[in-house]
Amino acid sequence: MLKPISRKELIKKLRKLSFDGPYSGGKHQFMKCGEAKIFIPNPHGKDIGLVIISQIIKQLNISQKEFSEL
Repeated sequence: MLKPISRKELIKKLRKLSFDGPYSGGKHQFMKCGEAKIFIPNPHGKDIGLVIISQIIKQLNISQKEFSEL
């Protein structure tokens, strides 16, 4: 089951999937793995909401369960 997570936790999960970064780029930082690029929300002291997490999971092409288990 998905739940809001911190930016730090999102970065940890992406690193487990072999993403590098975060790198600066425009308005938002991003992480890369080969040609794949995932933009990550700016730090505002709040957890990242389910809508954004769902969008990131869709871009990663993995299931919510796989994401939760990272």
